[in-house]
Amino acid sequence: MSLIAAENLSVRFGGATVLEQVNLSIAPGEIVTLVGPNGSGKSTLLRALLGIVAPSAGQVTRKPGLRIGYVPQKLYIDQGLPMPVRRFLSLPHRRKPAEMAAALARVGMAGSEARGMSDLSGGQFQRVLLARALLMTPEILILDEATQGLDQPGEASFYRLIEEVRHDLGCAVLMVSHDLHVVMAASDRVICLNGHVCCEGTPHVVSNAPEYRALFGLGTQGALALYQHRHDHDHSHDLGHGHDPAHPHHLHDELHGAHNHAG
Repeated sequence: MSLIAAENLSVRFGGATVLEQVNLSIAPGEIVTLVGPNGSGKSTLLRALLGIVAPSAGQVTRKPGLRIGYVPQKLYIDQGLPMPVRRFLSLPHRRKPAEMAAALARVGMAGSEARGMSDLSGGQFQRVLLARALLMTPEILILDEATQGLDQPGEASFYRLIEEVRHDLGCAVLMVSHDLHVVMAASDRVICLNGHVCCEGTPHVVSNAPEYRALFGLGTQGALALYQHRHDHDHSHDLGHGHDPAHPHHLHDELHGAHNHAG
């Protein structure tokens, strides 16, 4: 049984169709990365899966009692409002000090309970957000562009942390990537969205390619992979979305060893 699934899901805002006939399911323990150009409906799909956005058609089903840990794309905290990490972790439910300490230690932020949220670096802030999600003892972690704003080593480090968490807790992971081309190497599936599911497949790791090394250096330790695929249909009619020149199906002409496409 899947943990969470969308069946023929469509979402419309006013007269605009954001998602149309989306089918997706997440199985226990798997890591799924969602990619797509800006405006492709990635965040809307996550919000529909979470029950925040109501479908215009189709349905979302969740395992009864499903525990979800959610790491949002952005979270703004007033710089003038003192908010120590321990208080943030206790919202909206009070947590025991031992629980908070364990969650912070798991994400590499041990002993940071008294630090102010506004004093944290971008990577530290994301790790505290992840610690808060882990306090839910989630069966699935949902991350909406959780590495946006991090540099490549920081992104790789966060992805390795997610992989460790999945290994330790056995939870599934559904994440939206802000980069069309670069995904977590441990992903079981990559789904390309542009208003609908264009295609899906496995990431193709080309970390030995000189182009990859030139882009990302050697500091990622295999945590990142390039997603290479081509579509089997025309995008010119996709829900009014223009063609994105950065779309990953161009990569097959650019990257060494890129003849094995997924999808």
